[in-house]
Amino acid sequence: MLATLYSGALIGIDAYPVEVEIDVAQGLPQFATVGLPEGAVKECKDRVKSAIKNSGYDFPVRRITVNLAPADIRKDAASLDLPVAVGILAATGHVPERARRFLYMGELSLDGRIKPVRGCLAVAVAAADWPVEGLILPAENAAEGAVVGAVPVYGVEDLAQVVEFLNDPTRLTATPPPVGNAAALLPEGAEDFSEVRGQQQVKRALEVAAAGSHNLLMIGPPGSGKTMLARRLPTILPPLNFTEALETTRIHSISGLLPRADALVRQRPFRSPHHSISDAGLIGGGAVPRPGEVSLAHNGVLFLDELPEFKKNLLEMLRQPLEDGRVSISRAAQSLTFPASFMLVAAMNPCPCAYLGDPQHPCRCTPQALQRYRSRLSGPLLDRIDLQVEVPRVSYQQLAGGAEPEASATIRARVETARQCQQQRLAPYGLHTNSQMQARHLRRFCALDEQGHRLLQQVTDRLGLSARSHGRILKVARTIADLAGAECIAVAHLAEAVQYRGLERLPGGRDER
Repeated sequence: MLATLYSGALIGIDAYPVEVEIDVAQGLPQFATVGLPEGAVKECKDRVKSAIKNSGYDFPVRRITVNLAPADIRKDAASLDLPVAVGILAATGHVPERARRFLYMGELSLDGRIKPVRGCLAVAVAAADWPVEGLILPAENAAEGAVVGAVPVYGVEDLAQVVEFLNDPTRLTATPPPVGNAAALLPEGAEDFSEVRGQQQVKRALEVAAAGSHNLLMIGPPGSGKTMLARRLPTILPPLNFTEALETTRIHSISGLLPRADALVRQRPFRSPHHSISDAGLIGGGAVPRPGEVSLAHNGVLFLDELPEFKKNLLEMLRQPLEDGRVSISRAAQSLTFPASFMLVAAMNPCPCAYLGDPQHPCRCTPQALQRYRSRLSGPLLDRIDLQVEVPRVSYQQLAGGAEPEASATIRARVETARQCQQQRLAPYGLHTNSQMQARHLRRFCALDEQGHRLLQQVTDRLGLSARSHGRILKVARTIADLAGAECIAVAHLAEAVQYRGLERLPGGRDER
């Protein structure tokens, strides 16, 4: 007998349908799987056999052939266990004809329990265009699949429950989509800018970066608060809308990082990899390409602490995603593209001993050591960082007293207002923030008066800025004007944007070599 069911598999962050054909025929007992199955799929025969027996059904002692179409794409996912098991039961008459109207995903235990799998959200998104009436998923993935709301999703605990549902549709009800907005309130006790004393200039730079989704580099001695400030940046970013939350959730689902407590990523990601991370860990890749940290930070923040300690070739790989907002990974068999639109926030010491420019600690570095340290960061990479700000040591007076610092909620309100201005201005062009503007948008929305042109010309000539740096100064100035509620970029806005080209002004910076 022949049975045909549907399942789904992943290519990058996208899903494609897999037609699972099961043929149970007379002959010597054999279990053959064709259609380019990889290791996890080849091993499913032992899991399926034990799961069927331990669920109380007879496993056919016949010649079983499993075909996974399309046959020219490799399949390597334990999520095909469930459709294979149901297909065998359908071919032997244990489940009715209606079984072929559903899509199945799930890994089987030997006792018949169904374990959660990766990528259910991507399959649920794509299944809206496939000829299926519902999705049968592991119970722990049901809420994740129901987020889309396009196809009914049924969560099951074990194989016996699937058979009961297929024979009696009243046994299960569809999982309702999660309620509430995509954005979630920050948990009680979350980090807040009100806990940071001093560093008003750096807080202002972080506010500008958040308002325009600009990249930021903080340079200062140890203990000045660089990491503390960076970790509070997500608390002033606007909440995710549903489209952004869905994109972010898909990436985390495919990577197996989606928390079981919630089916949707509701807060902007904050990823902080160690400087010993590998190329594939940061950018993505592997034998079966998976998203890296730059993709896991999509719609959020990628924080690189101790930036010069990362391998130089690793930092150079960031140039493409910073420019394009995506990562392309090419292999002999296929090429994949992962989204990687993130804010880069980095922190570094001003020199190897970390005390260059600190009045309390003399710097012990030689000019050669300083040059080697700075040369770890290439000019093209620094050109892609919009704001470069110095983080000085905080005095005791600032730590002990002074006015109460602003809370994150207050700063976030200003950021959201500035983002709304950008959305209204850039929506006709398919853009969302000032950092995404191209040259044609700069000419239209970043026009300067004569005084502004003179100031920018002086800065460009003095610091030897590239055309890219020139454009990024204009983008930051436009964001500062949006925070001020101004229609046009004033000289004061431009002057503040120029101040954030901090690396050129540090002792030992480019203008002093």
